[in-house]
Amino acid sequence: MHEHADMHIGPRLRDVRKRRGLSQRELAAASGVSLSLIRKLEQGEVEGTRMETARRLAVALRLPTTSLLKRDSESATGVSEPWRAVQLAVQVAGRQSTEAPTVEGICASLADVRAAYFDNRLADLSGLLAPLLRDADALGDTTGARDVRAHLLQIAGSTLTQVRQFEAAETALQRALDDAPDRLRAAAVVTTWSWLLLRQGRLDEARQLATRWADDVEPRVSRATQEDLAAWGWLLLQASAANLRDNRTGEAKDTMRLARSVAVMTGRELPRGRDRLTTWGPVTVGYKYAERYVILDKPDKVLTTAHRMTNGGQVASTEYHRHRLDVAKAHTMMRQYGDAVGVLTDVHTAAPEWLANQRYARDIVSVVVKKRRTLTPEMRLLADAVAVPL
Repeated sequence: MHEHADMHIGPRLRDVRKRRGLSQRELAAASGVSLSLIRKLEQGEVEGTRMETARRLAVALRLPTTSLLKRDSESATGVSEPWRAVQLAVQVAGRQSTEAPTVEGICASLADVRAAYFDNRLADLSGLLAPLLRDADALGDTTGARDVRAHLLQIAGSTLTQVRQFEAAETALQRALDDAPDRLRAAAVVTTWSWLLLRQGRLDEARQLATRWADDVEPRVSRATQEDLAAWGWLLLQASAANLRDNRTGEAKDTMRLARSVAVMTGRELPRGRDRLTTWGPVTVGYKYAERYVILDKPDKVLTTAHRMTNGGQVASTEYHRHRLDVAKAHTMMRQYGDAVGVLTDVHTAAPEWLANQRYARDIVSVVVKKRRTLTPEMRLLADAVAVPL
């Protein structure tokens, strides 16, 4: 998961660089970030900073990535019109309906929401979620009501994170955790919340949240169900991701190694479950290893890992699509632009709405457009699909 951090690091970068006694040119040589980009960052000429760039600079300056990052005000971006109804349903109490909804009725409709979510039909999902969230608010406080409401709010939080409506996403996930009637549902919500914090560049918060919950839900292995292991394993993955991005490589390695052991204990790849919005197992952990190698600037290992898993994954899953973006990124890092376009074209065919909302995909295609003298029809199609600026 490689996000574009909506934050400006220029003043902090300049101050730390000077304290370290480095010129801009020396920092460029140490970090691998271009001199021109460092100048633009320090002068405030770049609107946002890629997490990958922030981490490279932090590694060179020997400090946690968090120390360079400063969050923008969420209100500056506003609310995207297609998601306004969902945002209001999450954040504003609705009027009481004269016809009381039932848990059974909402559970029946929840199947359509899950199908749209897993199929990445975001336009359909925005229309389905808002009225169902309103109905779920009127259910009361029984265990069944809390469970279905928490599940809907988690889906809303995950979807709003994808489309960068971060403030509403956090509200949804706070409410989902408050409503969660059991440990597995709560762990699933926290996994999504950790991802939201990563997307915002709130690395220390993400690390602490995932680590605390991983410690809390760690099961007794002799009695653990597969769902217990999946909940624990995903929290370890999120802790590892936050540690790695925050330049805590030792902690990241340890938590990733433990997550892999949990996947081995699970024994097989589990499909999405009642609580989980994700797959879990050795293949999913393999995807995260490939992601790790992108961040560590080892594209050859990304491709080697991907090749070993060619026929082993849940091909239709969002985790698989994210993994394929890592593969495309690795190809661009190795200047294999045609291969990158081929991977992205496959993702676009399988999940066009999902790809359109991935800033990571836009960054990859932007590199291809910049490096090629002429663009093939496939490249032009992808540039339009992910909204690369002209």
